[in-house]
Amino acid sequence: MTTSKSKILFKQAQMYIPGGVNSPVRAFKSVGGNPIFIKRGLGSKIWDVDGNEYIDYVGSWGPHIFGHNPPFIKKALAEAMDNGTSFGAPTELEIKMAKLICELVHSVELVRMVNSGTEATMSAIRLARGYTGKDKIIKFEGCYHGHGDSFLIKAGSGALTFGVPTSLGVTKATASDTLIADYNDIDSVKKLVSKNRNKIAAIIIEPVAGNMGVVPASKKFLKELRSICTEEKIVLIFDEVMTGFRVASGGAQELYRIKPDLSTFGKIIGGGLPVGAFGGKIEIMEKISPLGPVYQAGTLSGNPLAMAAGVAALTYIKNHPQIYKTLEEKSAYLEKGMKANLKELGMKFTLNRVGSMLCQFMTPSVVNDFKSAIKSDTGLYAKYFHSMLDKGIYLPPAQFEAMFVSTANTKRDLDRTIVAHKDAINKLVKNKKFSLRKLVEGINSENIHKEVNTGKPVGKEVL
Repeated sequence: MTTSKSKILFKQAQMYIPGGVNSPVRAFKSVGGNPIFIKRGLGSKIWDVDGNEYIDYVGSWGPHIFGHNPPFIKKALAEAMDNGTSFGAPTELEIKMAKLICELVHSVELVRMVNSGTEATMSAIRLARGYTGKDKIIKFEGCYHGHGDSFLIKAGSGALTFGVPTSLGVTKATASDTLIADYNDIDSVKKLVSKNRNKIAAIIIEPVAGNMGVVPASKKFLKELRSICTEEKIVLIFDEVMTGFRVASGGAQELYRIKPDLSTFGKIIGGGLPVGAFGGKIEIMEKISPLGPVYQAGTLSGNPLAMAAGVAALTYIKNHPQIYKTLEEKSAYLEKGMKANLKELGMKFTLNRVGSMLCQFMTPSVVNDFKSAIKSDTGLYAKYFHSMLDKGIYLPPAQFEAMFVSTANTKRDLDRTIVAHKDAINKLVKNKKFSLRKLVEGINSENIHKEVNTGKPVGKEVL
């Protein structure tokens, strides 16, 4: 359902904004139709400009762990605004924020605030290169680390080739310094390290990938990755922009009990405002200016409004550790209901979940890496998405994104979602054009090839 006012606003937006949006996934290109324009949010719900209500499982792409507009964050923002919006000078709030991050994430000894997740990952890579004196990095196919040049790279024609740009404007020289490994495949990492010995500055990974759907790394894989980085003097970077304070108070590294050398954060640490951070070992972080020769700066870094909201969010997490038990119970309930629907209707779709992050892949295959993720039928997901939207359930408008549960989701919300899910899946079953044979083969290959081969990687369309 696209409302009349949303259609009008989208037409107006396209006159002044490229594609009518300020981040690609908002344009609904992956699912078709026009995007809905949101007017307000409260708790587990959002309302569009026509007043239609939706149960929200996007949550601004992860930050709203407590739902929309929690009173304690609104109060913190109001108090901060009374003092001013920006100073370009240090404030006490920055110290409180840094202390909270260091207390909650045990691998972080020093932390630098920035303004976005992309800025955090870009800075972490520069720091790793400056610290090691080496140029190359390894990233994993299907992992998204923001829109920095070093990250908009896809795999080449073979496992040992350099990556190739997936966006115009990324130079071949930049791409040549980015090596692409296969997620959850330690042998692919070992081969790259062996071929590029003493040239690799960092390995960066999402310990739970959230931009090829939800795909967790295996604990064994991450342990071996940690060992390789230690032995080869490579900086291990965990991109926890999405998972940090979402899957546990200490992030995915707490779940896996693995300490990276550097970590990047965003989303929840801003309490809904734009913010990012990177931090880690003292000996590495001391290379950042003004202490060291690796330059990084930002006029709005440590902005008092973002710090106030972030301090409120992290303080609440610190004082209410039980929220993760609550999130687990709610998310498990939703997962169980969705799986029961699929079983009853005879649909063998794969549903991955880690904590309050979920994704239903439109494929019966086990999804544990990029190649298995893209077996999903994106056209089928589009039909499913619009069917759920019509029932007042707002899901990510792209197959390869995570849906998020918040503490604000009530049992009534979850039950209503499960009922809507069953109706939507049943509608797919009854669709005469639906081909089970194609589904089992992991179809929609034309769309998949377009995404993989025309400079549009899975996971690129994110906020």
